[in-house]
Amino acid sequence: MAILLGSIADDYTGASDLANTLTKNGLRTVQTVGIPDPSLALPDVDAVVVSLKIRSLPPSDAVTAATSAERWLRRRGASHVLYKICSTFDSTDAGNIGPVTEALSDAAGGGIVLVTPAFPETGRTVYLGHLFVGGQPLNESPLKDHPLNPMHDANLVRVLTRQSHGAVGLIDLTAIAAGPGTVKTRLEALSAAGVTAAIADAIFERDLETLGEIALETPVSTGASGLGLGLARALVRSGRISSGRAAPTDAIRPVGGLSAIVAGSCSKATLRQLEVAERSMPVLRLDPERLLAGPDEIAAAISWAGDRIAAGPVVIAASAAPETVARLQSLYGREASGHAIETATSIITAELVARGVRRLVVAGGETSGAAVDRLAIPAFLIGPEIAAGVPVLRTVGNAQGDMLLALKSGNFGGEDFFAAALAMMH
Repeated sequence: MAILLGSIADDYTGASDLANTLTKNGLRTVQTVGIPDPSLALPDVDAVVVSLKIRSLPPSDAVTAATSAERWLRRRGASHVLYKICSTFDSTDAGNIGPVTEALSDAAGGGIVLVTPAFPETGRTVYLGHLFVGGQPLNESPLKDHPLNPMHDANLVRVLTRQSHGAVGLIDLTAIAAGPGTVKTRLEALSAAGVTAAIADAIFERDLETLGEIALETPVSTGASGLGLGLARALVRSGRISSGRAAPTDAIRPVGGLSAIVAGSCSKATLRQLEVAERSMPVLRLDPERLLAGPDEIAAAISWAGDRIAAGPVVIAASAAPETVARLQSLYGREASGHAIETATSIITAELVARGVRRLVVAGGETSGAAVDRLAIPAFLIGPEIAAGVPVLRTVGNAQGDMLLALKSGNFGGEDFFAAALAMMH
């Protein structure tokens, strides 16, 4: 299997977001969970998105995992590798966006790397190097209360500089609006001045198309799914994608079985989606403090679901308001409390699958990663889009048999997302 585009995603929901974008823009795409076992037969595709769970790892561990994935992708023909990050750039001053970007660039022989988290379709835009989320500066958006990586600076040049060894520059909207030639000239000038990464503005999809055309000529780029859109369209325009090569259709074949929703995200969007779900299906809100105290809350949740799931979908949520999360973190520590909740929701998810759930929605990047890892799902085919950035996923090669999933980043989807997702999973 020779591929045209490779990507390394720093979490699983982001990976499915990117795979969805590439598929919509003409690339046959498969999403793997880590580097696949050699025995796993992958379909013939144009692009592979390797899902990793490295956003919150120590930088050295993230670099090791990402560079291993890069080598695997290069061996399969990828001339360009996109390091897929969150469109909200959530990270700490230690990384991992800067360290991984620099490591991937070094592995590819060096050179300046184009970086942008812009994705206008989901309200993420960059202007003069500042990230806006739904029209709000990043530091004034709900991301300021992110439970793992609270973001208090909208200036991405500053953010990336704090976590990089090399200098970080800016390609502003004026240069991008002037076209690929001007962008290329600006990149060359920045590189000559010793800059190793350049934040790029983008407000409209045409800006992403310009950036994708330039990035495709380099070995590495870093960005959200918006940059994937630009890369995919550049590949299609280049004529390297064979006409008539439709995306895999097997992804939408019915699987039957029971259905469930597990939520761990504490985002404002997910909290509202849970409120709406309560109007039409049973919702169990877990007590995060009891989850941290021991296994009783997990056992009670499994029992509660077992009594109801045969009658229709159930929702189990460990989501909590920002003030509750902050209190737990002050008592137990940010890392310990996050890990305990991820572990609990993954155990509950596995028990639901053991009881016959084959249609599953998981809300939250870390929650999704923990659930997919516990279920040991090796790969996904990409199905139809439920909401911007969230497709239906069909499992490939997992022991439980065929399943349909939706892995939702916390901030994605409208208020009726959960019902809409289950309606698409026939």
